[in-house]
Amino acid sequence: MEHNINKHISGRFNEELENVRNHVLNMGGLVEQQLNSALDAVSNGDADLAQKVRENDYKVNAMEVNIDEECTRIIARRQPAASDLRLVIAIAKTIADLERIGDEAERIAKVALDSFTKDQQDLLVNIENMGRQVSKMLHDVLDAFARMDVQCAFEVHKEDAKVDREYEAITRQIMTYMMEDPRSIPKIMDLVWSVRSLERIGDRCQNIAEYIIYFVNGKDIRHTSQEDIEKSL
Repeated sequence: MEHNINKHISGRFNEELENVRNHVLNMGGLVEQQLNSALDAVSNGDADLAQKVRENDYKVNAMEVNIDEECTRIIARRQPAASDLRLVIAIAKTIADLERIGDEAERIAKVALDSFTKDQQDLLVNIENMGRQVSKMLHDVLDAFARMDVQCAFEVHKEDAKVDREYEAITRQIMTYMMEDPRSIPKIMDLVWSVRSLERIGDRCQNIAEYIIYFVNGKDIRHTSQEDIEKSL
């Protein structure tokens, strides 16, 4: 179901809300680029690209601060109610999660600064596969946000369970490797943290999906089962 956002925005400050929403999408685009660059850097062992990701993180942080200030000004000046207020709240929560996804992308990029043996490269392949899965979640949830599409948001919400299973499987594989070769532990710990970062990005995407559903339907679906969420849509 695609939601027409204009129905939920009063004409008086439609332009302000549209502007801030577009700023969120710009921020989301940068965060998506950061994540994909970090994954490419790990995949190709590209230290220069990894460094670029780390250097660009300040742009994500600056965008969060600016959008947060815009939201504060809208609340102070306009005192929005009902769906207008829900949109401002959804935006404020979304940018906090996007900023944290940016932080996780920076951590993932650090892995590309290390060099790995052939056996360790096999572990990297699994991490790359999980990374592409999480990257698709981010892309899809940003698309859902752009269109305020509840059904698309729900599909992203369901995907997080697959990411969690992948996280558990890769973590077990890495732990087994470290037990077999204890000398590798310091270096392999970077892989552990990067897998954890990917799992957290999945959680953040799920959060953003929840904010979309909250804005459109006015329902807080946190801590609600998938079956109950689907019934409520």
